[in-house]
Parts: sequence; structure tokens; C-alpha cells
Amino acid sequence: MSTDSERSKGGRYHHGDLRRALLDAALEQVQQEGAATLSLREVARRAGVTHAAPYRHFASKEALLAAVAEEGFRTLREGLLEASVRLAGDPLGKLQAIGVAYVLFAVAHPAHFRVMFTVGQNDCDYPSLDEASGSAFGVLVESIEEGRQAGALCDVPASELAVTAWSTVHGLASLLVEEKLPPAAGSAEQLARMVTARLLEGLAAPAETTADAKKTKPAKRAAKGANR
Repeated sequence: MSTDSERSKGGRYHHGDLRRALLDAALEQVQQEGAATLSLREVARRAGVTHAAPYRHFASKEALLAAVAEEGFRTLREGLLEASVRLAGDPLGKLQAIGVAYVLFAVAHPAHFRVMFTVGQNDCDYPSLDEASGSAFGVLVESIEEGRQAGALCDVPASELAVTAWSTVHGLASLLVEEKLPPAAGSAEQLARMVTARLLEGLAAPAETTADAKKTKPAKRAAKGANR
């Protein structure tokens, strides 16, 4: 999928793809002016269609923004899954890859990212948006649960670990999208790898706990044998 900056160069409406043209026009306006000023009239102008055309697909500005956010969450999920598959046998490496992918998504799709997390839609009004956001977050939760089961992460509920991890990488992503970090801080990928490495140092199971877990099963088997 193209980045948001590449989308904004994409011309105007082509027959049979009005919905896509409207989404691209909305992303263009969000990228240039922010989401607060977005209007269906301006989106129509940018897409090169009549003022009434957007209503064929979106009942309101909020519905259009919800569609943009949903597309963002689905794209994010694809990126997280792609990153995690490469490190299926390495729980901590997999989580770091997911964190880095999250940050790189935000940098590549800043307009999507802003709409996904700064526009106040009620997910209950848009079930498909609710499903898309939950599915994206679920990739992180499932990976954390796998790490806990493997003894690689501390013994804390997966939901708590997920919120901790998400808030950390989301904070970095937001700083990068809003250009609040000096260039000397490093590239987005460098910063993402550094922050996720420090994060996982805090979430990882203590070395002695991991070692004890590995010894538990053999010790139990030996005890059973001695009691026979």
C-alpha cells in the first residue's frame, strides 16, 4: 500500500472508484490542514466531483473519517502481522518487530495515524471500525500472551503488558509524526529499535525465573520417580 504522501499526488476521480477518490482526497486534506477542518464539500472539490457526490458513500464527515480510520487500522494490522511472522520462534524479537512496525507505519501514514487516534469517533457507531481497531491491537495481545506462555515475559496479565507496550511505542510514533524530536535523535527505525529494546528489558522475565521454569518439569519428573 502506498504511503499517505504518495496518495496525495494521485489525481482525481476515475470512473468506478469514487470511494477511493474520496478517501484519498480526505487524506490529502488531513495531511495538509489537519482533520478538524475537513468537510465533505472540500473533499469533493479536491476529488473533482460534485458537492453531492460524497453522500453516495458517506452520510457525514464523521462517516468518512471513520472509513479513513478503519483503513488505517487494517493497514496497520497487515504490517504488524508481516513483521511478526518473520520471528515466530523468538518471542522477544517478535515483539520488538511489532513495535518497530507500529512506529514505521505511523511515519509512512501520518494522515491515517492522526485520524485513527485524534479524531473522536464513537466506535459503537461504526462496528467495522471497532472490529478493525480491535483486530490490530489483538496482534500485540496475542504475541504478548505467546511470550508469557514461553516464559520470556514477566508474570503479569497480557492485557496490562499490552497497554504498557502500546502506550510506549505510540508515544514515540506521535512524537515522530508531529516532528517533535530533533534530527540528531536518529532515524525513525533507529529510535524505534532503541525504545523497544529498553521496553522489553523491563517486560522480560527475570533470568532466574526463566531458568527455574526450564528446570521445573525435569525436577517434577525426578521427584515422581523417587517416590515410586
